[in-house]
Amino acid sequence: MLEEALFYDTLRQGLGVAIITAAPILAVALVTGLVIGLFQALTSIQEMTLTFVPKLLAIVAVFWVSMGFMSETLISFFQMQLVPIIRGG
Repeated sequence: MLEEALFYDTLRQGLGVAIITAAPILAVALVTGLVIGLFQALTSIQEMTLTFVPKLLAIVAVFWVSMGFMSETLISFFQMQLVPIIRGG
């Protein structure tokens, strides 16, 4: 049985890892959405695919570039935090 402090510490670190791994994709989606929204406001073009397709392409590109970082972050969290808890250490 996990002690309460160990549980909350592990939960806090897991949420930190989730934020760190999601930050690049969310930041690019935000910036891309703002740029496209500004472009639409300036040109009065209100096409739905104009917001969806570039944002999707930007997210896929950033995911492909940062996939190694995300994998390494998750693997190190699991190896350093969760595996010892599962083993009972």
